[in-house]
Amino acid sequence: METLQEQINSLGPFAYWIALFIVVGLFVTVGQGFLKARKIQPNSFQWAIFRHEVFWSITNLVVSAFVLGGLSQFLRTNGWITFDQSPAEWWVILLEYALYFFAFDAYFYWGHRIMHIPGIYELIHKTHHRSMSPNLMTSVSVNPLESFVNGGFVPLFTAMFVVHQETFALIAPTNIIMGVYVHNGYEFLPRWWNKSWITKWFITTTFHDQHHRYFRGNYGGYTTLWDYAMGTVRPNYESGFEAVKKRTAANK
Repeated sequence: METLQEQINSLGPFAYWIALFIVVGLFVTVGQGFLKARKIQPNSFQWAIFRHEVFWSITNLVVSAFVLGGLSQFLRTNGWITFDQSPAEWWVILLEYALYFFAFDAYFYWGHRIMHIPGIYELIHKTHHRSMSPNLMTSVSVNPLESFVNGGFVPLFTAMFVVHQETFALIAPTNIIMGVYVHNGYEFLPRWWNKSWITKWFITTTFHDQHHRYFRGNYGGYTTLWDYAMGTVRPNYESGFEAVKKRTAANK
């Protein structure tokens, strides 16, 4: 008989989505006032865009599950992806995860900029940019080709580096969690976030929300490091973040 963990693993990414939507549904139900004060683009909902997102979310999830799931299974079956089963200290897991985190951040930044090149943009990325005011569904409202580019990094990374199983347990849901986080449309981080040298390098929802709203700039996926280094941070990013925080404070 399969254990609960084995049953969850068999569901793949869908298990994380099911859990996420349950949690978000409960949060929205009990925290409408809390959310309203933190909305980055108030009164921006459009039914036409929502219908577009529903169609592409379903299309993308179905196609990507088969393609990326099949690719990962093929690579594991043929020995291209293996995991270190030996016991590991916590700091080893942390280092392996940090390697993935910053490697994907670089991969996403440059891949994202390439997807904004005319011709490539229309083929791959335009579907996602139909959503100018992101919401939870926006994270998966993409052309499946874009999912292959971004989602393909995990099997590529695990084929290149043999990491511990515990590390993969952290890696697997990270893209999903970060995707939902940057597209949720609400700014939950504290007002001091962009004022601290330690935290300002990690992406905020406002950061990516502005990318959708203005189309150019703020290309990073996990951090703002590459945008600051390459001069692609939007000039109104920090003032935009501050504006949401002031509105939040005024509604307390």
